[in-house]
Amino acid sequence: MPPKESSSASVVTPQSFARKATIFAVVFALLTVLYRFLDSHLDWFYILNPTDLHDLSLRAIGAHGNDTTAVVAYITKELSDKFPGGYINLDQEWIFNNAGGAMGGMYIIHASITEYLIIFGTAVGTEGHTGRHTADDYFHILKGTQLAYTPGSYEPEVYPQGSVHHLHRGTVKQYKMDSACFALEYARGWIPPMLGFGFADGLTSTLDIPTLWRTTWVTGREMVLNLARGKL
Repeated sequence: MPPKESSSASVVTPQSFARKATIFAVVFALLTVLYRFLDSHLDWFYILNPTDLHDLSLRAIGAHGNDTTAVVAYITKELSDKFPGGYINLDQEWIFNNAGGAMGGMYIIHASITEYLIIFGTAVGTEGHTGRHTADDYFHILKGTQLAYTPGSYEPEVYPQGSVHHLHRGTVKQYKMDSACFALEYARGWIPPMLGFGFADGLTSTLDIPTLWRTTWVTGREMVLNLARGKL
């Protein structure tokens, strides 16, 4: 029998390798340029901003004080009126959130590729790691007090009701809520890379699959619906 000829498809020649490497390098370079361009123009895609949210939080607290249920309703009602068309989720789908060792509840008001807005907090206190994120995070304290710590400091940062804790993109802190504390949390930047931090404890520690599923469903639903509306 004549010897079988080897398949040419399985032979990698120096020329084919070089061609594939060149294509990969060109695609990678184009994606890098695109990312840097979009990253420098993220403000094109935002519909919310920290200044207006701080003002809204202060007015809600001024109107309702420590009645946090009414404070949250005040905030979501005004945002829904300002941004009609489904950008604001008025269904208070509260979900447990375990991230960075801390545990609390969250209500997703808005989620898209470049920003999210949630109510986050707990009635019993918690403590943990903020995570190091690809977005700026603004924690508008609606009730209680949040403490924060950066290595090298000997005194805590103290954020009482009505204040804003700004965690700058790429930075990290320890944070603590001694007792009942709720906040309007607003993140602006690249949101999808943050999701791993939000899922890690559930996948490696709590193994609370129903909560992970609800978090995935509500977050994914809001992001997809907002993409359908043209909101990146």
